[in-house]
Amino acid sequence: MIADLTAVVPAGGAGTRLWPLSRRAQPKFLLDLTGTGRTLLQQTWDRLDDVAARVCVVTGAGHAGAVARQLPGLDLDDLLAEPSPRDSAAAIGLAAAVVHARDPQAVIGSFAADHVIADAAAFAAAVGEAVAVARTGLLVTIGITPTHPATGFGYIRAGAALDVPDAPSALAVAEFVEKPDAETAAGYVAQGYRWNAGMFVARASVLLDLLAEYRPALAEGLRVLGAAWDGPDRQRVLDEVWPQLEKVAVDYAVAEPAAAAGRVAVVPGAFGWDDVGDFDSLGTVLPAGDLQVIGDGELLATDSTGVVVTTSGRVVALIGLHDVVVVDTPDAVLVAARSHAQQVKGVVDRLTAAGRTDLL
Repeated sequence: MIADLTAVVPAGGAGTRLWPLSRRAQPKFLLDLTGTGRTLLQQTWDRLDDVAARVCVVTGAGHAGAVARQLPGLDLDDLLAEPSPRDSAAAIGLAAAVVHARDPQAVIGSFAADHVIADAAAFAAAVGEAVAVARTGLLVTIGITPTHPATGFGYIRAGAALDVPDAPSALAVAEFVEKPDAETAAGYVAQGYRWNAGMFVARASVLLDLLAEYRPALAEGLRVLGAAWDGPDRQRVLDEVWPQLEKVAVDYAVAEPAAAAGRVAVVPGAFGWDDVGDFDSLGTVLPAGDLQVIGDGELLATDSTGVVVTTSGRVVALIGLHDVVVVDTPDAVLVAARSHAQQVKGVVDRLTAAGRTDLL
């Protein structure tokens, strides 16, 4: 347990590449996608509750009730409901401002609600190193050791080793780089780059100061919200300030410019990580087998391989299909080649354009 660490869990996004399982009203972080009996949000809570003295969840107002029900151990004062999505800089910045108003010396660590981590002990060790570095005034990220040259993630190029007690693996960050093509990704892996999983650790005051330097209007609005959050004027101030906040990712707003200024460190993380971004990715975190199945329906399969998700209670029969994704829900069925899993988002885009909000 790290006494000065508050873990911040941004719980947002619709998980459109996991449609029709993930929907706006029931996004992927609220689902048990790994068959463990615990949702991704609950698994995130489980590993952070053993590491951080306090856990704070930032989520949309429409999901706040579901989050509270899934996390009965979460103090309701630590459930921060956003009136509308304003991207990750506003979400994480809001938590930083509230935490800083409560404890000016606090360290915060931001960890997404919908990722899968295999080795909780190795994760905790990496977080411990990151906190040790964050106490020196740097912004710290945990860079995932790649298992393959992925094109769906950004990468981190590390620089020189840092001499920080209790953080022997910490390195300076030379730069963050965007999602590459396959050839470039292979080169990055060969050169020792790490995946950017969007995990950031810093003193709350440092994150707010960096925002003030690079995005001053956003920082000012967040500080006003932090000061008002625990008082009687919260809703009034939230109604006035929140719609005016800039919509920008924390990587662009803070991490990239701070790295260019030599103010970001990375702690390597080799603990089995996946963002479960699509059904192909889901297949990598489910128990190995020719057919990987989750759900309550009956499956009859002959000479078939792939990922099957069934929540309708119907019988699903597969014959002679290989590397396939089949998702059977009460109101929609998806059948796709596993290699085309990224294209599921296109189906959601078409349904959105057609006004089929009943299926979103």
